[in-house]
Amino acid sequence: MNNSKILIIEDDKPIADLLSYGLSLEGYQTRVASNGAAGISEIQSFQPDLLLLDWMLPDQSGLDICKKVTAEYNIPIFMITAKSDITDKVLGLEFGADDYITKPFDLREVIARIRTILRRLEQSNLREQSDRQPDSICFGHIEIRFEERLVNNNAKPVDLTPKEYDLLMTLVRNPGRTFSRSELLDMVWGYDFAGDTRTVDTHIQRLRKKLDATDLITTVFGIGYKFKKTGD
Repeated sequence: MNNSKILIIEDDKPIADLLSYGLSLEGYQTRVASNGAAGISEIQSFQPDLLLLDWMLPDQSGLDICKKVTAEYNIPIFMITAKSDITDKVLGLEFGADDYITKPFDLREVIARIRTILRRLEQSNLREQSDRQPDSICFGHIEIRFEERLVNNNAKPVDLTPKEYDLLMTLVRNPGRTFSRSELLDMVWGYDFAGDTRTVDTHIQRLRKKLDATDLITTVFGIGYKFKKTGD
């Protein structure tokens, strides 16, 4: 299940409730603040992975919050506003917003855009982790050589497809973390991929067979998959 946390700063209660409910159904953890001051306080206590921010708030401008958050935190910001002028959109992006949508909006589009922002953040974090990774790593009988994109099973090279390798790397670089099938589909195949989550199941089965890794790549019932953490 998606464990990402999203803070919604929105003073219109019906809109805030709609966003919170819809995102919760997608597996996100949500919290709502009805003004800027409460929102800033929630950022410190809730530590969200993404901020869903209304432009017009009763106590201060969403732009002021955007500027403050950008200066003090590393949190992506998705602005929602009734302002549709292109100048306002550019202004919001210049103040640090990662994306922008105008009211009225389709909840499905909001969710899709949030997934895109979080996926980009995840990929950026993976690249940073990759830069800090050693040249190779071993898990029992499996050896992975990162620069060569080479995987050995009992010292013998394993012929993995590019997607099988990318899927394996996503799991290996996050040991112990449970990924939903939808998350893996978005991260490895991309949001625009026309297939469904059965693609992930098929590739997991192939990885397990090729690497003899049923004990390393485990199924989390009703959610997805994870790579065994050292010591588990």
